[in-house]
Amino acid sequence: MNAKDLFSAIPHALDEVDIPILGPKTQGKVRDMYHFRGQRVLITTDRVSAFDRVLGTIPYKGQVLNQLSAWWFEHTADIVPHHMIALLDPCVIVAHEAQALPVEVIVRGYITGVTSTSLWTLYQQGERAPYGITLTEGLKKNDPLPHPVITPTTKAQHGAHDEQLSAQQVVERGLISAELWAQIEVTALRLFQRGQALAERVGWILVDTKYEFGLVDGQLTLIDELHTPDSSRFWTLDSYRAGTPVSYSKEFLREWFVKQDYRGEGAIPRMPAEFVQEVAARYIYAYEALTRQPFIPGEQPARARVERALTAWAARQLSA
Repeated sequence: MNAKDLFSAIPHALDEVDIPILGPKTQGKVRDMYHFRGQRVLITTDRVSAFDRVLGTIPYKGQVLNQLSAWWFEHTADIVPHHMIALLDPCVIVAHEAQALPVEVIVRGYITGVTSTSLWTLYQQGERAPYGITLTEGLKKNDPLPHPVITPTTKAQHGAHDEQLSAQQVVERGLISAELWAQIEVTALRLFQRGQALAERVGWILVDTKYEFGLVDGQLTLIDELHTPDSSRFWTLDSYRAGTPVSYSKEFLREWFVKQDYRGEGAIPRMPAEFVQEVAARYIYAYEALTRQPFIPGEQPARARVERALTAWAARQLSA
């Protein structure tokens, strides 16, 4: 079954799954989370967010994010430990209970973007030292930077866009110690270099990405997701060389909303069915291109499938 064939039976976004045996659940923008016996159960849905709001659903998105993250975790485990314990289902990851750090790490290799916090937007507005980094004169949109740069930010809360921070401010505010931040910078750059290399081998460019870290028993650990179309921006090398980068990431969706004059305020424009299918196809193609594996969706209905997986796993944990 190829990506186009999948759309003959598009699934609905995963409904809320309530498994009383697992205890309290936290709902985020794109995933739900349980805490159970010192472990964290992450259920990735098809909800899609941008501009700090949930904009709708994209078929198969949750399955792509989980399975692609699991693939990347395996290919970067020699750099830093990750939080994943097991992939129970295409939509369900069991992870270590981690103490999330209050700062997200953005690594950027190109000057691009359409949001208010992107390097390109800030550069157009005349800023030459956003996030405490120095940008040279004469840069054009989508130009490569001389070397990857790290731009930390606090996590967006309650509809507020990510805060612009420098590494110095992260330490001065006491968000992260100087020693831990130095470790994070080295780790993030190594992850980015590995991501660039694996993308390059299939003719893609890893443009920029977001990493989230936490502590597990005091050890720096990679958490959340890794190098997915939601957390990273990918271009095909051929399209970039031709001067019109083709994006296989959430940026494709963001750009559509910007063309509708929407940037996070007011009524959310309704996405046409054809556009939704195009976004879904790009997510699926990102998985297939990067992993060199066919995308095999979990059987439907998703809710019943996830409930079975969670119930069986919880029963095993309780009997152990």
